[in-house]
Amino acid sequence: MTQFFMDWHSWAISCAILLGALVVARIAHRILFSAGRRFAERTGSVIDNSMVQHGHGPAKLILPLLAVFIVLPATPLPPEAMRLIRHALGLGLIAAVAWLLIVLIDVFEDAASEKYKIGVRDDLRARKIQTQIHVLRRTAAVVVSIVAFSVMLMTFPSIRQFGVSLFASAGLAGLVVGMAARPTLSSLLAGLQIALTEPIRLEDVVIVEGEWGWIEEITTTYVVVRIWDLRRLVVPLSYFIEHPFQNWTRVTANLLGTVFVYTDYTVPVEKVRQELHGILKTTDLWDGKVWGLQVTNTSEHTMELRALMSASDSPKAWDLRCYVRERLVTFLQQKYPQSLPKTRVEMESGNPSLPLSGSAPAHAV
Repeated sequence: MTQFFMDWHSWAISCAILLGALVVARIAHRILFSAGRRFAERTGSVIDNSMVQHGHGPAKLILPLLAVFIVLPATPLPPEAMRLIRHALGLGLIAAVAWLLIVLIDVFEDAASEKYKIGVRDDLRARKIQTQIHVLRRTAAVVVSIVAFSVMLMTFPSIRQFGVSLFASAGLAGLVVGMAARPTLSSLLAGLQIALTEPIRLEDVVIVEGEWGWIEEITTTYVVVRIWDLRRLVVPLSYFIEHPFQNWTRVTANLLGTVFVYTDYTVPVEKVRQELHGILKTTDLWDGKVWGLQVTNTSEHTMELRALMSASDSPKAWDLRCYVRERLVTFLQQKYPQSLPKTRVEMESGNPSLPLSGSAPAHAV
């Protein structure tokens, strides 16, 4: 009975000490991050705001673990219970450190996103840097998670011995694991290759599988393409390494747009050329760099006129092409309707003495 009372008394004291440590850690967490939020609001720094935002979760885990680790030697717990709690603390600290490393990567990504903003004019360098950071961040997060999980497993002697004996005794096990992990490894390598060689970047204008859109998101396994009609095309990451596709903003966002107009041979080409220049000068969609009008083809019925114009990006190029096409058609309708495409038919008169097919013969009066 005395032994039972002593055990119960020891457990009660230990629980009280540990619970008190957790309460203190919780209060310290609230005070620390309340002060951090006020400091970030006062400074307005993106890094400060990001550290407070992303660090809130890991700190909720790290502070209680540290508090328990500090007060644990003062608890009168049995050696076996002490060993189990220390092991659990070690696992928690490994997970917390991995989480903290991922948070630091997130803070770095937020700082880069603020410095190199997407959506402004000539944002090629910004999209390049953000794409690299975005892909490398996801890859680093996966690597850190795998390493942390492996280290946590290695803290269990039975599992560590099983893994060592398994891989030491049979090379086939390594082959099986490698084959099973091949898609994941392939995606990670494809992500690194895309980050380094940059076949695509965030907000690049691409044509994939016959669809025109923008690169909206690049993950560790797939890429999301935002189609012009707001549909989303999800493509495996390796697709952009193994298949051809069109990237309209690979080097610069500037594009040349073309409009084809088909007219009769009687159209005054020089007048149409002058009208094209006048149309382009009336709109802000044209960047003022390139324009021209040429006869690019002829057939037995029509002439093909190609109007060439430049724009600062693909959406403006599309709108400019539609605008120019409508204005040129209106110009031809109003000024030169006789020059619109037409089909000529030449009627040759036959022998008047022969009746027309299906009609009665004509008689002289």
